[in-house]
Amino acid sequence: MGEDPSSTPLDRLERAAKGDAESWRQLLAQHHDRLRRMVALRLDPRLQGRVDPSDVLQEAYLEAAQQLGDYLRNPTMPFFLWLRLLAAHRLGRTHRFHLGAQQRDAGREARLERQTGSDVSSEILAACLLGRVERPSEQVARRELHERLQALLERLSAADRNVLALRHFEQLSNVETAQVLGISATAAGKRYVNALTRLRALVAEDPDALEGWQL
Repeated sequence: MGEDPSSTPLDRLERAAKGDAESWRQLLAQHHDRLRRMVALRLDPRLQGRVDPSDVLQEAYLEAAQQLGDYLRNPTMPFFLWLRLLAAHRLGRTHRFHLGAQQRDAGREARLERQTGSDVSSEILAACLLGRVERPSEQVARRELHERLQALLERLSAADRNVLALRHFEQLSNVETAQVLGISATAAGKRYVNALTRLRALVAEDPDALEGWQL
C-alpha cells in the first residue's frame, strides 16, 4: 500500500509506535541518506573497509524502534536529530569495540555521544571534497591531491571542520546545525561563515587543491 499523501510525519510516527512497519520504513527511508553521511564522515579512518556505515545505522534503528514510544511522550528534539543522536551513540560504541585502547582521543567518543558531535577527520573530509570535483583517474595523481587537501584542512580548527561537515556534507540546515551544536541559529550562521572564510584563505595559498569546488 502506498503512502497516504495527507499523512504527516507525526501521523507516521504514531502509527510506527503502534507497530506499523510500513510507516517506520518510510520514516527511516526519509532520513537514511543524511544519517549515512554523518556516520561515514565520523567513522575512524582505521575502520574504513572494516565497518559499513549502514551496519551502524541498522543497530541505531533497532534502538530507535525500542525507544520510539518514550521519544513521542517527550520529544525534546526533531525526529531526525533524535535519530542522528542515536546513530552517534552507536558509532561511539562501534569505535570502542573495534579500537579499544587504540582510540586517538578518549574524549573524542565522549563528545560524539553528546549531541554536539565529534571532530571530523581531515583525512575523511579531504576525501569528501575530492569526490566532488573531476580529477584525473590516475591513482598517484589522486593520492597527491588528497594529501594536499588534507594538509589544508588540518590547518583548520576542529570546530571549523565540524561545522563545514554539518552544513556541506550532512546537509543540515542552519537551524539543525544550531541544535546539534547547542548554540543559537545566529551563532551557528556566524560560525559557518567564519569557517568558510578561513578555508577560502587557505585555498588561496594553493588554489589548484580545490579547483572546481564552489566555496
